[in-house]
Amino acid sequence: MTEMRDAATTIEPNAAGPKRSRYRRSITRLRSASLEAYPLWRGRLLFLAGGICVGLAAVLMAKGADLAQDGFRRLTAPSPLIALVLTPAGFALAALLARTVFPNSQGSGIPQVIAARHARDARFRFSLISPRVACGKVLVLFLGLLCGASAGREGPTVQVGAAIMAAFGRLTPDRLPGLLLAGGAAGVAAAFNTPLAGIVFGIEELGRAYEARSSGLIVAGIVAAGLTSLWLLGNYTYFGTSQAELPLAAGWIVPLLAGLGGFAGGLFSRLVILFARGLPGAAGRLIGARPVVFAALCGLCVALCGLASHGTAYGTGYEEARAILHGDTTAGWTYAPLKFAATVLSSISGIPGGLFAPSLAVGAGIGGTVHSVLPDMPVGALVLIGMVAYLTGVLQAPITSFVIVTEMTQNHTMMIPLMIAALIADAASKAVCRGGLYHTLAELMLERADIPAQPVTKTA
Repeated sequence: MTEMRDAATTIEPNAAGPKRSRYRRSITRLRSASLEAYPLWRGRLLFLAGGICVGLAAVLMAKGADLAQDGFRRLTAPSPLIALVLTPAGFALAALLARTVFPNSQGSGIPQVIAARHARDARFRFSLISPRVACGKVLVLFLGLLCGASAGREGPTVQVGAAIMAAFGRLTPDRLPGLLLAGGAAGVAAAFNTPLAGIVFGIEELGRAYEARSSGLIVAGIVAAGLTSLWLLGNYTYFGTSQAELPLAAGWIVPLLAGLGGFAGGLFSRLVILFARGLPGAAGRLIGARPVVFAALCGLCVALCGLASHGTAYGTGYEEARAILHGDTTAGWTYAPLKFAATVLSSISGIPGGLFAPSLAVGAGIGGTVHSVLPDMPVGALVLIGMVAYLTGVLQAPITSFVIVTEMTQNHTMMIPLMIAALIADAASKAVCRGGLYHTLAELMLERADIPAQPVTKTA
């Protein structure tokens, strides 16, 4: 018995040894897998957190923009002539703040995001998408709308969204270009409640190419931002549901209206790029030497446009475009030209402000004007075509344009006419302005800063 116990005692360690060895190997493999998965899951959680913050920022900017526009109406309620003083003074102050206190906050913000994605200098990139720039963008945008600027909040939401994602991306610097892309796309999606348009915008306009590595990041950011917006604002359609249809026999109007809208959008881009590059001669030198005075002069001209349009040329143009789309009001002959002029003046003045909403308003005005000439045509269909055509002309991003208008109105019966209009408008715009607006402005930023960068623009 003693010998058997001794034998058992001798055998047990030898039998348990392989089990302990297998256990240790399993623990080592699990620890190794966990360490490898940690950066991946950390990045995904950062994306989700960043997307939630972008959604919150989009909602706050929407509410703030509405309050600013309401404030302008209250300030000018005693007399519309108050705008002749308020608007120039507000433009001058906004331009001064954008140049001195919050540099790189001017304009829509989308060129800054494109430039940041392509710049190889980390310090310059940070100067375009820093938290300081994002805060200044929001504050000075509200100041401009409070003083009657014809500007939108969607472009600034793109820059703010990119800045938020970049702040979260400091823990994953190797993925910063993808983060900027996702933040900008999430900003568009949350601003309009158009998730598909956000994805398309990120690919077509911000990226100008499909990046498989960033596709999941874009979708994750858009989902987080979109759910946050839905939670706070509920499920809504930006312009309300439209059931407009275009009879087949009336299809001949599509190329005509698309060509008109695309040409006007290309002209807008050409004018903005011309002033961004600098006018030749004494005029250009004077504007460069006195930018704040030039901004005040632009504000005075915007006020004159507002007076001539009975107040409809001010602000984002959302309410006017919605009313024209649903037939609640008619677009006078002067609405589209005056809104066009007010938006050009606001864009070249150097104050922060986006182009999406004002461009859709101009497009709605073009469609409404055509309806006044052809009253038998369905006004809703003409307005939708005008919106897509003019927005395509400005952005030279045809897929984004027809997708975003379709999502804004939940009108799928007009999908084919809107696709055709986008393609024709894109060709008409490029006949006037060879380079896309946002990418050309981004190249100008990189050239003036003398920053090495990857190629930005693709001209047709």
